[in-house]
Amino acid sequence: MKFGVFDHLDNAGVPLGELYANRLTLAGAYDRAGMHAYHLAEHHATPLGCAASPGLFLAALAQRTAKLRFGPMVYLVPFYHPLRLIEEVCMLDQLSNGRLELGVGRGVSPFETAAYGLDFAQTQAMYHEAFQVLLKGLTADELSFDGKFYRFDRVPMLLRPVQQPHPPLWYGVSLPENADWPAANDVNVIALAPPHLVRPIFDRYRSTQAKLGKTAQTLLGIGRHVIVADTDAEAEAIARRAYPHWRASFFWLFKRNNSQPRVAALYPETFDGVAALNTAVAGSPQTVRNFIAADIAATGANYFVPWLAFGDMTMPETLRSVELFGREVMPAFA
Repeated sequence: MKFGVFDHLDNAGVPLGELYANRLTLAGAYDRAGMHAYHLAEHHATPLGCAASPGLFLAALAQRTAKLRFGPMVYLVPFYHPLRLIEEVCMLDQLSNGRLELGVGRGVSPFETAAYGLDFAQTQAMYHEAFQVLLKGLTADELSFDGKFYRFDRVPMLLRPVQQPHPPLWYGVSLPENADWPAANDVNVIALAPPHLVRPIFDRYRSTQAKLGKTAQTLLGIGRHVIVADTDAEAEAIARRAYPHWRASFFWLFKRNNSQPRVAALYPETFDGVAALNTAVAGSPQTVRNFIAADIAATGANYFVPWLAFGDMTMPETLRSVELFGREVMPAFA
């Protein structure tokens, strides 16, 4: 069982520079706690994601950590020129001596897509084509490609990642049928859904692996809002205050456009509501240990990826939560 961290780097109600500095301080705490990896979401034009250029933030994180692996979850691939993305991936992997985890995806928000002047109806096809270019460019001496959206003619590829042929790949999954491609291509996955919805996804992933004779030890991760404090009451008080702040950021861009996100039902108005879906926990180390054990049994996950900083959680609250999680929760699943 491995543990990582998922982060939107959402607005915490502090100045932007302070927000970045705080998250980099937390990265050091994740490193000391023995977390496997830090997964950073990419969003645009919304308070949900203040790391609009995840590579820039991750470059700083690479210099403040020693063992913690890290990466975007996910790069919104159609938003990038493929050549620029190839070069950025190589640089991040070199700067960290091979600690990059490479998450890729299309992007799910039509409003963020429109802000970049992209046609949401086209971005799925753009993503698949750009992904081919990305993998080819990370391994080729010269990049040639002739597609609908991208064309390259013998472009010299002078940069290389440390990890060959490329850093480990990651993908977000929400439906069982979406598990076939990552299972067939040894891609790690993270699901952000209640246990009863996650289990069919992971069962299909493993079934596809078995049918294809795949033996790669990939990670099947689940993302949860988690707060650990010395007592249940203390943790619940923090969660009930911080979660609505995070939720407001999550819904902000959709409300601005008089719309609702597709996954709105997964994020009720209160922390108690989301905890009732078994996708969040706030409590003492024992309470959190019990929650994780039940979640693993229900989903079949082998990777637990909590939000440990969200909403208006203060730095002392978050650092204490990380400390307790690393010292009193993680060892129970070693």
